[in-house]
Amino acid sequence: MPIIVDIDVMLARRKMSVGDLADRVGITPANLAVLKNGRAKAVRFSTLAALCEVLKCQPGDLLRWEAEDAAGG
Repeated sequence: MPIIVDIDVMLARRKMSVGDLADRVGITPANLAVLKNGRAKAVRFSTLAALCEVLKCQPGDLLRWEAEDAAGG
């Protein structure tokens, strides 16, 4: 999928664990892992807003687009 989720980067910058982020955002660690590992098919704006509030960042700090490889795309 060409949408890359960079939650790991923000967690490292904030020195925060996945469990702590999940607790503060109000989602399960398992659902956060699905999002963090790029397996999510969708994300609610309310969840994205909560992530940005807790991590003190913009949506573009968490999500980015990368073109798919033309050969494997």
